[in-house]
Amino acid sequence: MMMKKILILLVAALSIPALMAAQAQITTKKVKIEDFTEKVTKVVLSGNMFYDSTLKEAVREHWTISPYEFCSIEDFQEMKTDADYYFLIKVKGQFRKESGPGIEFLSLLKGGPEAEKGLDKMLELITFPYAAVDSPSGRETVFLPLMLNIVQQHVLSSIATDIVAYSPLIAYSNNIGKIKGKQVIMAEEDLSADVLQLEDDYLKAPIVVTDMDTADEYVAGNVADAVVSYTVCPEDPQPGAFCYKMLVNAEDGELYYFRKHRITRKTGPGFLVEDMNRIVEALD
Repeated sequence: MMMKKILILLVAALSIPALMAAQAQITTKKVKIEDFTEKVTKVVLSGNMFYDSTLKEAVREHWTISPYEFCSIEDFQEMKTDADYYFLIKVKGQFRKESGPGIEFLSLLKGGPEAEKGLDKMLELITFPYAAVDSPSGRETVFLPLMLNIVQQHVLSSIATDIVAYSPLIAYSNNIGKIKGKQVIMAEEDLSADVLQLEDDYLKAPIVVTDMDTADEYVAGNVADAVVSYTVCPEDPQPGAFCYKMLVNAEDGELYYFRKHRITRKTGPGFLVEDMNRIVEALD
């Protein structure tokens, strides 16, 4: 009987290394993308002359973490199954309760055989809200260099740790404390009706409320110690759509705040009172 127990224990002991070896073969997202800086990123052009020229200029001036090449949509369709390429592409997003796509995103994807089943099956490194589909405000062209910086920093951080690789963008709201001591520039168009009604409670120094054009001048000028608001939602947001709200460092594109909320009959687009409570608390 004792010998039988010893044999069972021995078999169990021998099985442990085999189980550990099997677990060691699990490939995490961090491992899957660790070749990013060595592979070519294909920047997919849309065919829209204005957008493509803006994208080309921004990529040439700001993309630094990997070799890149520009390609057409047709090229993307041919190469998307090739794991030797990554793709930076503008995509349209439609949520379950929306009648059609309302927001465009910049998405960074890794090529591979799974692409045959659709873009949503490709390995996603980051998908960042860009602009409204039907009527972009024009602000997206000003913020594009900062968006590229955010994308690149996220990739480098994802390569360093799986914690970032698997974390949603909302995790960047943990950076909200970094706005302390900085000037927060908020475009009036980024604020919800409820916040505008409570202007005396929230919209005071070091928060500066101004029009979009003036706010964007801080971004275009890469003004130091300035944090600028940016929101993305459909042109005519209906209940069920989402609004994305961000605070971005105008100088280097560091993302300090990222939240989204669903549009309802009572809750419209823009920074909500709960967002402003977080911002004011971080500034105190």
